[in-house]
Order: sequence, then structure tokens, then C-alpha cells
Amino acid sequence: MLGALFYYAPESAEAAPLVAVLTNDSWETQWPLPEASLAPLVTAFQTQSEETHAQAWQRLFVGPWALPSPPWGSVWLDRESVLFGDSTLALRQWMREKGIQFENEAKRTGRSFWFTAADGCVVAENGRQTECEELLAWHLFPVVNTFS
Repeated sequence: MLGALFYYAPESAEAAPLVAVLTNDSWETQWPLPEASLAPLVTAFQTQSEETHAQAWQRLFVGPWALPSPPWGSVWLDRESVLFGDSTLALRQWMREKGIQFENEAKRTGRSFWFTAADGCVVAENGRQTECEELLAWHLFPVVNTFS
């Protein structure tokens, strides 16, 4: 879900249902966390902004100007802030060592946040709990901290 929200435009067929649920429904009652801990998120998701979701997504992740939130982990984690830096190489090496390969591997640009989030879901769905925990701890969560 998180990967889709970063990857697809908010009005797209893939993301629009997720945006609708998070902004309108009582999703927090079905989430596996105490509702009280989710209250700030519920409020934030339902707060109107001068900028539409589509405008914010375009500004943050697409451009045309400099991106305040580049979605590539290596831009945030590597000393040189490059797209194919050490953190990208480390992720690819980890995937090779674990025998993990995804269909669109060749089309991926660097270590994008959305692909890493989606990869975590696929690894978890395949019952690879240890690999899922490693992927999240070593390759996704360090990037998440840059967005907070």
C-alpha cells in the first residue's frame, strides 16, 4: 500500500482507492495498532490543504523542478547524494545473496523508496520473515527517517 501511494499518482486507478480510504473511511479501526496512536494520522489525512493530492505528489516526487523529497534512498543515504550509490549497490548485493529477484528489476531507477516498500510486501507474502525484517531494517527504514 505504501509503495503504491509513492509510485502512482493519487488520481490513478491504482492509488485512488487507497487515497479515498485514508481520507474518508474509518481505516484506523481495522489497522493493527491502537486507534489512539493513529489519531494524529487520521487528522492529518483528513485535513484539507491548499494543494491537491495530485499537485503535492507532482511537486514532491515528479518535478519538473528540484524534488524536495526525492524518492531514491541513495540520494538520502549516500555521502555524494547520487542515484546509484553505495546504498543501491548494498541493496542489490543483499538481494543477490538472498536469491531475491523481481520482475521489473531492469527497469528500476536506483533504489526507489516505493520499490523497496513493495519488495518488502512481496518478501513477506512469500513467508520470508527474516529477509523481510532485514529489508525493512537495513534498506527501507533508514530512508523513511529522512521523510519525517
